Amino acid sequence: MQAGLGTLVIIAMSQFFQVHPDNPQLRLIRSSVEILGQGGVIVYPTDSSYAIGCLIGDKAAMDRIRKIRQLTKNHNFTLVCRDLSEISKYAKVDNSAYRIIRKLAPGPYTFIFKATHGVPKRLQHPKKKTIGIRVPNNPIVDALLNELGEPIMSSTLILPGEGLPMNDPFEIRERMQHDVDLVIDGGHCGLEATSVIDFLDDTPHVTRAGCGDVFMFS
Repeated sequence: MQAGLGTLVIIAMSQFFQVHPDNPQLRLIRSSVEILGQGGVIVYPTDSSYAIGCLIGDKAAMDRIRKIRQLTKNHNFTLVCRDLSEISKYAKVDNSAYRIIRKLAPGPYTFIFKATHGVPKRLQHPKKKTIGIRVPNNPIVDALLNELGEPIMSSTLILPGEGLPMNDPFEIRERMQHDVDLVIDGGHCGLEATSVIDFLDDTPHVTRAGCGDVFMFS
């Protein structure tokens, strides 16, 4: 794009990987993890909708996600984890809460807990000192996390002014190709965000009813 006499401005475009939803190609997973490791912001499918994420320790990438989604400082970010055994490093989970989440994870749920010291303060809710925890049931996410070896800091891909998450990878590429570094096409996802269960009080309660069934909390 020409911007003034003699000045050429090149705007980078995101990469677009078409990954098999059931048998993810290892070379594409490794390339995706490499992009994350280089400070990249990626869009990837989950068992509810598409999400946008980056490395836990990457402040610049997190700031990009805040700008893309126009998030306030009170937004509760989520750590997408491999399994339940990884949760205790980042969230303060007692035995009764653990018994509940064992019945729901992996699945389309986000659990809100007090954060441990393993979570950077900038990812925590500034007043409540909480963090969202998620263990999706999705082969692409499993492959990414196994290759990465740590959680992905994530947020549901809901663009400013819209009420529903994006679920069409080609539309995502068209609208966000200059905003993110990679779009992983794992097929169409659902149009519902996760159900959010808050474990801060003695009795867990639903703060958002979404894709996951919340009958046990009614």
